[in-house]
Amino acid sequence: MKTRALAGLAIAAAATVALSGCVQSANASNAADPSSGTTDLTVFISGDTNVQDLWEKSLIPAFEKQHPTIHVSTSIDLHGEHDAQTQANLATAVKAGKRVAYDLVDAGFVSTAGKAGLLTKVSATSIPNLANVPEATKQQGGTSAIPYRASSVLLAYDSKKVTDPPKTLDDLLAWIRANPGQFAYNSPSSGGSGGSFVATVLAKYLSDSEQETMQTSYDKSLESEWDKGFQALKDLGPSMYQKGVYPNGNDQVVQMLGSGQISMAPVWSDQFITSQKTGIIPKTIKAVQIADPSFTGSASFLGIPKTEPTAQKRAAEELADFVLSSSGQQLVASAVSGYPVIPLDSLPKSVSEQFADADPSNLRLGFQSDFAADMNAAWDAKVPQ
Repeated sequence: MKTRALAGLAIAAAATVALSGCVQSANASNAADPSSGTTDLTVFISGDTNVQDLWEKSLIPAFEKQHPTIHVSTSIDLHGEHDAQTQANLATAVKAGKRVAYDLVDAGFVSTAGKAGLLTKVSATSIPNLANVPEATKQQGGTSAIPYRASSVLLAYDSKKVTDPPKTLDDLLAWIRANPGQFAYNSPSSGGSGGSFVATVLAKYLSDSEQETMQTSYDKSLESEWDKGFQALKDLGPSMYQKGVYPNGNDQVVQMLGSGQISMAPVWSDQFITSQKTGIIPKTIKAVQIADPSFTGSASFLGIPKTEPTAQKRAAEELADFVLSSSGQQLVASAVSGYPVIPLDSLPKSVSEQFADADPSNLRLGFQSDFAADMNAAWDAKVPQ
């Protein structure tokens, strides 16, 4: 199985140059081979290494075993640092009617790209197992997004040191100020758990209508409403771990919790469960969801580029359908502790019990991807001291 890392310079190059490279790569490596009867697919991943491992070590081997004429490789943009450029290149390719260098997208911008007409519309006709996904979950992503797992950010804490964890955001902010050096969150551009903490503090100062707009569309003029939230985050700086140290990525936060360097932090639900399974964090680390507002969470989506040739499109649909099967969802639950998006009664008891309280159709959504990118840049400029 071959992995191709996206080079930052290539992604950040001018759109015409980047597009040219994508098309050449696609024509070279992603074409069906009529003589052998095989089809090559590339899954583009915008995320962390745990998601890469899910595909490379679990989903792809199981899928290829069932579909020996389809060969799947991956390409990753670690932490999604180049999402804006990736979307721009995809838009340029679709407008020109040309292919890109991947066939299935696993990224936070899938719903936005789908609503912009850059991805293929999907249905239970072409992906039968999509019929088993709750309608509310599908509506989160739109008609071109394929929900395949879900997760939320939780507040993790060391129960040996914290006997009464915060229940609301205000409680949490008060706890941080009262316990300097015992809380950390990663810089939002380096991982979603820190991004969720930042977005949740910003949301505290937004109206319901402003939050809804920032979740579903893009109006840059609203970003002036973030000023109070960013000031609150800056004011928290002296109370952070080592007075202003912000870890780089979700993994570092979990490791700091596990080693006892901090007592509390926002963490992804799936990463928390996996880290306890592997012993990175002990069972004495607990996790809860806060309220008013809660941390964010939602389904994660797959998408198929609109300009896919027929053979690749059909193969990508088969791969997506496998991921939504009972066996595929078991692999998701086992590998990354992702919330299943199909009914729990269709999964083994061991899986259904683990996620008995999960409701991915009722999670507070984060900011739309353009807002999220602006938020990350604004945090870099305004918060670290």
